[in-house]
Amino acid sequence: MEDARKLLEDYVSSGKVIQLATLDPSGAPVVCNLWFASAFAPDRIWFMSRPNREHCANLRADARVAGAILAIELEGIEQDVRGVTFVGEARELPTVGIDDEIAGYASRWPEASDAIAPEALAAGLTPHRLYEIAVARWVLFDELYYPEQPRQPVAARPASAARTFSAGPRTASSSESPA
Repeated sequence: MEDARKLLEDYVSSGKVIQLATLDPSGAPVVCNLWFASAFAPDRIWFMSRPNREHCANLRADARVAGAILAIELEGIEQDVRGVTFVGEARELPTVGIDDEIAGYASRWPEASDAIAPEALAAGLTPHRLYEIAVARWVLFDELYYPEQPRQPVAARPASAARTFSAGPRTASSSESPA
C-alpha cells in the first residue's frame, strides 16, 4: 500500500487549481477557484488574488477556510477519484518581507511574477496580493490505492501552534496585513 502522506504531497504538488471555501458575513460558505502553489513542513498553500475579491474580504473577517484539490484528469464517471481536501486559516501576506513566499508561487506560475514582484508589491504598483493558507487538517481521498476506505486523514505539519486551526472566527490583525 502506498504511503498516504507521500500521495498527499504528490497530489497537492501536481494539482493546479484549488476550490477554496470561505465564509461570508452571514456564515454561509462561498467557493472560488484559484491557481495555487504549495510547500510542506510546514504545510501551506499560497494563492494570488485581488484584495477586493469576495473570498479575500471574507477571509479578512473570518480566516477559516476549507478546500479541495482534484488530482486526476477527468475522463468519465467510472474512473477512480483521487484528490485532497484541507482545512486551515488564510491570511493576506504583507507586501514586504515575503520573498520566499513570492519565489514559491512564482516558481510554479512564472507568468504571475510581474503581478507579485517584490518591488511592485512594496511600492503599491500592483492590485494583486499573495495569500497564505496554514493547513491544519488534510484528508487524502484515493479510490485507487485505498479502495476499501478511500478517505484517509493525514496529519498536517503546521509551522507552530499559533498558526493552527481555531474553533472560531479569527480576524487578521493589522500586523498580518498591509496598511
